[in-house]
Amino acid sequence: MYKGYLCMILHAHLPYVRHPEHENFLEEKWLFEAITETYIPLINAFERLAEEGVPFRLTISLSPTLLSMLTDGLLQERYSRHLNKIIELSDKEAGRTYNTPFHQSALMYQDQFKRSRDTFYSYQGNLVKAFKKFQDLDRLEIMTCAATHGFLPLMMNNKNAIRAQIRTAVDLHARQTGRQPEGIWLPECAYTPGIDPLLKDYGLKYFILDTHGLLFASHRPRYGVYAPIFCPSGVAAFGRDTESSKQVWSSNEGYPGDFDYREFYRDIGFDLDFEYVKPYIHPDGIRIHTGIKHFRITGKSDHKEAYVPSNAREKAAIHAGNFMFNRKLQVEFISSIMDRPPIIVAPYDAELFGHWWFEGPLWLEILMKKIHFDQNTFSLITPGEYLKRHGYNQVATPCASSWGHKGYNEVWLCDKNDWIYKHLHVASDRMVELAEKLYHAAGLQVRALNQAARELMLAQSSDWAFIMNTGTMTEYAVRRTKTHLDNFLRLYYEIKENRIDEGWLYHLESKNNAFPDIDFRSYADRTVA
Repeated sequence: MYKGYLCMILHAHLPYVRHPEHENFLEEKWLFEAITETYIPLINAFERLAEEGVPFRLTISLSPTLLSMLTDGLLQERYSRHLNKIIELSDKEAGRTYNTPFHQSALMYQDQFKRSRDTFYSYQGNLVKAFKKFQDLDRLEIMTCAATHGFLPLMMNNKNAIRAQIRTAVDLHARQTGRQPEGIWLPECAYTPGIDPLLKDYGLKYFILDTHGLLFASHRPRYGVYAPIFCPSGVAAFGRDTESSKQVWSSNEGYPGDFDYREFYRDIGFDLDFEYVKPYIHPDGIRIHTGIKHFRITGKSDHKEAYVPSNAREKAAIHAGNFMFNRKLQVEFISSIMDRPPIIVAPYDAELFGHWWFEGPLWLEILMKKIHFDQNTFSLITPGEYLKRHGYNQVATPCASSWGHKGYNEVWLCDKNDWIYKHLHVASDRMVELAEKLYHAAGLQVRALNQAARELMLAQSSDWAFIMNTGTMTEYAVRRTKTHLDNFLRLYYEIKENRIDEGWLYHLESKNNAFPDIDFRSYADRTVA
């Protein structure tokens, strides 16, 4: 018998960015970078583990906006072209760097990008099939998220708006993965009392909280964060373990800051001669990250030395062993003072692995092997599996919390973004009004109502408020918020006044086409289970 469990959770999410009206849209690169640097490397790691017979167990949340983008034909085609361009660049780099300290890394990128292309085509361009394959092999437990990653505590004034986000997410998840989701990653891990009954309405059994969300619950949790609690609704809340989290996500105290690892901020898109990189950056001449980075972190100064892939691989193995060793000590101690096996919940943004921390997928793969072959103190587990084994848990109400800066709502409600909420709240009320009044609508009216629901949800994305707060790409975040709200308001009046512009509606349906099976009726009170 194992003394405890380790539950590793990756949250994979990107905001819905799709611009068919522009051939080269800068923000679409967010998806392309994540596919090349995070999702495909993780899939390749899963494939190698499966081939070697390593029974790994991981939990991953695939947000509905990400699912929609990964299965979109236009974005798949554009990603294929993007991938071929960076393969062309990597071929040039292999020649340019010959007999230089950067040749090893150039060959590494050349191999990685070509393997990425092979993987992408092996799944017919639809990477959701890959995640579903490992789900069906009982290696992955796939969670859902709110439809557009809406910040739910700031939507509590209209619970129907939250229900619509959840129902749309659950329905899309079931269609794409073939299974009803058991758990949900609350956007930004943001919770406030009253959300959990809404989750229960749609069959969701658990969610993830930051540490203080559990520790400051209405009743002191007997086991701290080393066992979930049941909300009064019966939905379980799992709390993040601070120690295991910081070792991985902290660039200062954790593994990603090691001097042998790749330096994220030195990319040839900025470092090399403009004419050389011009065909591989934005057509307007805007220098961007190409994904080819030849330097290692080296130290805390601006001086950087050549990246050595073999040294980074060795360091990843050392860090995987260190992480496993620390979890063994942690489980051995905690299990000695608990009357049940403790669960260590370690949640991370998936994009940390590969995109920000280049060696992250390799570290994870080595860790899975070491846990299987080199120890017998703890086992890997998923939240759903834990609840099947341990069905009785303390009942308490978690406290309002998030995993943002300072732990509450400040990131998403501050002087830089507070203006959005009065508009979002009014739009939510009007969407509910339409859904209840026109519940039995048909034909063109249904199309307009469904598109109004899409526009509202896309405006509610927590990503826009986050970007406004951080001050990066602020203009784009503001424009997206205002554009979706403007679209919603025009649809609202056209629907109410029975003068729907079908040509304009078709334009919106073609451009903002997330959630093809969305049902506006999810905003009506009568849809509650």
